[in-house]
Amino acid sequence: MPLDPQIKQVMEATAALGLPAPYTVSPQEARANAKKRPRPAGPEVAKVEDRDIPSSDGDVPVRIYTPEGSGPFPILAWYHGGGWVVGDLESADATARDLCVGGKCVVVSVDYRLSPETKFPGPADDCWATTTWAVENAASINGDASRLAVGGDSAGGNIAAAMCLMAADRGGPEIALQLLIYPVTDVNFTTVSYSDNAEGFGLTKVTMEWYWKHYLASMDDASNPYAAPLQAKSLAGQPPALVITAEYDPLRDEGEAYAKRLSEAGVATTATRYDGVIHGFFNMNAVVDKSQQAVDEASAALRSAFAKSGAPNTAD
Repeated sequence: MPLDPQIKQVMEATAALGLPAPYTVSPQEARANAKKRPRPAGPEVAKVEDRDIPSSDGDVPVRIYTPEGSGPFPILAWYHGGGWVVGDLESADATARDLCVGGKCVVVSVDYRLSPETKFPGPADDCWATTTWAVENAASINGDASRLAVGGDSAGGNIAAAMCLMAADRGGPEIALQLLIYPVTDVNFTTVSYSDNAEGFGLTKVTMEWYWKHYLASMDDASNPYAAPLQAKSLAGQPPALVITAEYDPLRDEGEAYAKRLSEAGVATTATRYDGVIHGFFNMNAVVDKSQQAVDEASAALRSAFAKSGAPNTAD
């Protein structure tokens, strides 16, 4: 379908900022430019706390969002997008707040190390350390260790899928839902969506190639499922999934291919394509109706998954 009129307005406003494409500048400049984009405030939550979580590679900053109510609450570990090169706790703040309120859960937003300074598997290792910390220390964040979900957008969706693969390989923790928002799942630039949406819709093919170049230390890692989850030999036994994709997104087909493989492996999977929208639309719910629909769908999926695992949600 044609581009959503509200998406067009966002694209025009973004273009008016005059920011250069990430691949034309250094990673450090790309990060600085990303911070110049306007960011919605997100809803109020009961509590927000910044912490540093210990890991074998040094402390990892996290921001913990707690909803209204008495708890203990289910836990969502959230990993921001940005091609593993840009993004931080601030860029993820509004979405973390939305999912804290909508999912009625504690959200642990992870400020993992970025590439190219820290290449794969460093960022994923940071997310594993913080996710397992959240489970092992659930009581300290008013969380319920028996109700854990993982999620992220774009590169964060890639990491969320990797967390589920790691959990299967490492004997837990048990994950109630993987919330994958237009996830990166493979190093493959030949899909139809890459061809149709190579440029002109925000995220471009050349930018994704630039991100991958910074993230991987070697192209040998392109076959590692923790870097490219679609390369996993089997997805049987993986956690239930909600995979959200956007019509005008180079990553559309690989996200949908991952959802298809999950479903074929017997995993309870919902795949929803939002037509007329672009990569990044999930974070635009302040001004885009379809974005709010997607946030509502994600929130409902979290509540449903949490209701099926552990004790009843006392926030209901």
